[in-house]
Amino acid sequence: MMPTIKDVAKLANVSPSTVSRVIANNPRISNKTKEIVNDAMEKLGYHPNFTARSLASKSTQTIGLVMPSSGEKVLQNPFFPEVIRGISTKSHENRYGLYMTTGNTEDEILEGVYELVQGRRIDGLILLYSQVNDRMMSYLLDKGFPFTVIGKPFQNENQITYVDNDNVKAAFEATSYLTELGHERIAFVGGGMELVVTIDRLEGYRKAMESASIAVREDYIGHHEFLREGGREAIEKLINLDAPPTGLVVTDDVMAFGIVNTLEQMGLKVPQDTSLVSFNNVIFSELATPSLTSVDINIFRLGYEAAQCLFEKINQAELPPRRITIPHQLVVRDSCRRV
Repeated sequence: MMPTIKDVAKLANVSPSTVSRVIANNPRISNKTKEIVNDAMEKLGYHPNFTARSLASKSTQTIGLVMPSSGEKVLQNPFFPEVIRGISTKSHENRYGLYMTTGNTEDEILEGVYELVQGRRIDGLILLYSQVNDRMMSYLLDKGFPFTVIGKPFQNENQITYVDNDNVKAAFEATSYLTELGHERIAFVGGGMELVVTIDRLEGYRKAMESASIAVREDYIGHHEFLREGGREAIEKLINLDAPPTGLVVTDDVMAFGIVNTLEQMGLKVPQDTSLVSFNNVIFSELATPSLTSVDINIFRLGYEAAQCLFEKINQAELPPRRITIPHQLVVRDSCRRV
């Protein structure tokens, strides 16, 4: 015979309603009580009927993830699997499932989100990016639907809960590292200017150049996709300038891999000919040749904290918006040298 909530309550020496609250991960139940009840469930082999619970509570036990572009391209960049790992870890702790939505265009992505929200197929959403004039954030705010953002919102910042790094400061430090090594011809290779992360990192780059009393050349600033192809396109333009840069600030490791490969094909080497600092510190940064100097932005923690904030909003709709800043760190390796 299958064990019931009453059997679990009896073994744990608590009331059946306490067992229900533990299953729902109610924040008012102490961690010690949760531990005792979870142990009792494990000993008895009890598994909650989430379908029945969802019908009773009008909860789907599922949250949605909104990807920035077609899933195929997104998952080529290790940032996304790692941020999803952070979200997934927190969701598993809360016994929630994940539903990913994406599309080839902004309209397709929006359409997918409308269906999820209006069909009440999810309890909340995490946006894995932040862009300028974001119709989705406006829609979710208007609907009063629980959501959090990884990245700083461009508008309505004070109304939205979001998790981000201090990208202005991070880019300032990355650029300053190159100026301190004696570089003056420093280029910036970023993603599209519709992304708030690019706007912030470009601002940090400009501030660092100004701080070092180095004029910014506008032809040293390029915007490309966060993929290896983006890196190739960027460096081909830069190397053909009258005075090619000796240092590069690249806002994504995968773009940096494309740049290193393209330079090698041109007979140039990193760092002997060109020094390079990138962002994200994905696992391949350390394994690359040369190993990349990269800003570690704590990708896993960005995801974990975004999920934590979302579950708080789902459980307590009246919570005021929060801003969580995840620390970053410049990890110095072999891709830069002193001029």
